[in-house]
Amino acid sequence: LARKPTTTTMRRHRLLLPLLMLAGAAAVVAARPPFACAPGGPATSMAFCRRSLPLRARARDLVARLTRAEKVRLLVNNAAGVPRLGIAGYEWWSEALHGVSNTGPGVRFGGAFPGATAFPQVIGTAASFNASLWELIGKAVSDEGRAMYNGGQAGLTFWSPNVNIFRDPRWGRGQETPGEDPAVSGRYAAAYVRGLQQPYGGGGRHGGHTRLKTAACCKHFTAYDLDSWSGTDRFHFNAIVTPQDLEDTFNVPFRSCVVDGRAASVMCSYNQVNGVPTCADESFLRGTIRGKWHLEGYIVSDCDSVDVFYRDQHYTRTHEDAVAATLRAGLDLDCGPFLAVYTEGAVSQRKVTDADIDAAVTNTVIVQMRLGMYDGDLATQPFGHLGPQHVCTPAHQELALEAARQSVVLLKNDGTALPLSRAAHHTVAVVGPHSQATVAMIGNYAGQPCRYTTPLQGIGRYVKTTLHQAGCTDVACQGGNQPIAAAVDAARRADATIVVVGLDQKVEAEGLDRTSLLLPGRQAELVSAVAKASKGPVILVLMSGGPVDIAFAQKDRKIAGILWAGYPGQAGGQAIADVIFGHHNPGGKLPVTWYPQDYLQKAPMTNMAMRADPARGYPGRTYRFYTGPTIHPFGHGLSYTKFTHTLAHAPAQLTVQLAGHHAAAAASSLNTTKHLGHAAADVRVSHARCKGLSIPVHVDVKNVGDRDGAHTVLVYASPPAAAAAAHGAPARQLVAFEKVHVPAGGVARVEMGLDVCNELSVAGRDGVRRIPVGEHTLTIGELTHLLTLGVEQLAV
Repeated sequence: LARKPTTTTMRRHRLLLPLLMLAGAAAVVAARPPFACAPGGPATSMAFCRRSLPLRARARDLVARLTRAEKVRLLVNNAAGVPRLGIAGYEWWSEALHGVSNTGPGVRFGGAFPGATAFPQVIGTAASFNASLWELIGKAVSDEGRAMYNGGQAGLTFWSPNVNIFRDPRWGRGQETPGEDPAVSGRYAAAYVRGLQQPYGGGGRHGGHTRLKTAACCKHFTAYDLDSWSGTDRFHFNAIVTPQDLEDTFNVPFRSCVVDGRAASVMCSYNQVNGVPTCADESFLRGTIRGKWHLEGYIVSDCDSVDVFYRDQHYTRTHEDAVAATLRAGLDLDCGPFLAVYTEGAVSQRKVTDADIDAAVTNTVIVQMRLGMYDGDLATQPFGHLGPQHVCTPAHQELALEAARQSVVLLKNDGTALPLSRAAHHTVAVVGPHSQATVAMIGNYAGQPCRYTTPLQGIGRYVKTTLHQAGCTDVACQGGNQPIAAAVDAARRADATIVVVGLDQKVEAEGLDRTSLLLPGRQAELVSAVAKASKGPVILVLMSGGPVDIAFAQKDRKIAGILWAGYPGQAGGQAIADVIFGHHNPGGKLPVTWYPQDYLQKAPMTNMAMRADPARGYPGRTYRFYTGPTIHPFGHGLSYTKFTHTLAHAPAQLTVQLAGHHAAAAASSLNTTKHLGHAAADVRVSHARCKGLSIPVHVDVKNVGDRDGAHTVLVYASPPAAAAAAHGAPARQLVAFEKVHVPAGGVARVEMGLDVCNELSVAGRDGVRRIPVGEHTLTIGELTHLLTLGVEQLAV
């Protein structure tokens, strides 16, 4: 989601003027009145208010009662009310990326709701590799969102999560995402959506719509990961993407978000993909999202996207052509006024029909009905009791602290430097531009936190004396007047030194991609100078969304420990201190590859290819396809203890059966590709009997150290070499992961199941998924397990 530059914002305001009198908005009151179907209201006896009827029948009844003008005013985010039917206006745009946020106009803080719990930025919670935690955060956010809706200060349709792949380390919005890996991003998407929506009732896709606590939105579909770089911006960018990369990278988390998470909405992006704006791409919206993935909900544009593809991309000749392109593609809701202004003209010019409008409005109304907005009095509904006392609760704030602890990644720990001893380190120097961070800790798309604990405050709770010096006037740390000398003096007088540096929203943000992977300004100089002067151990703490080239610190023997904390949320300072002093044993893992600075010269942001092209010097992207040097690899993260793995159970062979008529026509179902003299055999996923085709993998994790700790079991799969060569498959790919807590000296068993059709298939260059036949390799830590996939005996 986005805020356009000044010129677009101004023209949006011009378009809004004719609508201001029409767009009804519920007044901010202590308790929200019924959105519709109020007892004694004008529509009480109408079919759309009858809770006993199926939701689609209720929605169709409502749409049939509306005039064309009324329906058109429901096609935009600030939907107008219909007073004659007792229906209030509604603002669809609310945000809840990592806590209820006032980034969109649907949320307002103040009065009984001065703030909401600010959890770590998504890239940080992704580092926990803990799907249970992700869902718990979503549930807490939905409690607070529902409470604020009941109080008239938020909507129920939250345009979160952002599940785009963090493809390029410079991307300013990478901080909002779960990282570079499709499997992690997909699982995060499903878990967070389940937490936000808390579905109940109904029978799912085949037995009626489930009801929702709040409605989530998967954004931004698809191949959206460039904001502004080297003269190219997201409003004009045409992403050239192969079918293979769409299938095995960019679309993976969206599929999981819709199919597994059952998200109520998908947002299309600003950019074009292969020459077509995503919000006008019928193959994407109707074909993939609604057709293949069976979205039960609505598709919404990013804000002003329709205006962008008309005015900036010149994709259509007229306003009315743009309306036709997007409605016929399958868009249901426009964030922005474009459809409200121009749709009636498109109908009069016969470019769209009333049926096109009815279909879009029906999809949005059904979601509102699933949220209980047409069920009358809130007090009689399942979540009507939620109020101010359910926001910023002690439990939610403790969850924010625990999430921040789990998000910390220990990158370096020489000897036994960490954790620091409170007995040995009475005086600690706390230096760096983030040493007193508050707003910087919550990243973007954040709201008003319940409270802040800065790093200085957190560390101060563990030691007798802190010597504080910022060392830089701000994060930019530029110019000759930086107070580095004062920080050096503090380090010289302390028993230990903690340096807190990194990035902020002036370096990486929406609309702002980075031009460097190095620490800003003179921060590296500060770190090295302090390390040289310190008489005790030096601990470097990094706050950032994207990766940082810290090779200088990795090599500096005076820097004993390095932590990456992401943007750790409102309790970040306490979490950092808890890790440094051993109250919490770190277990986070990097969800992105940390590249060296010179990677940027080899990989233009505009090159969307995931796979390397050695002939052209293109290095490829993410751990799945990049094989060059790294500062830290994907999945890196140390602990204060040590874990070993033992494979308790996994089959050595499995047979793939063919489905339906493919079993009888086996000769055409088993593809054989000659490559470099080897035969690469595979079975199309669409031809396989996938139901129940799962591989059980049981791993015993032993904690052989003297501290309790949490460990993430990462399972990577590599296809047969011939198949990898034939299809350009990744050399290895994460296919499963689980977080487990193991006491010192203890053993815990982790049981996972690998879905053969999803996890062990590869996407060919044509974008078709196939299951390679032959010897696959599973890698789990220090373990390697060979698994042979065969196909049933085929009669020719």
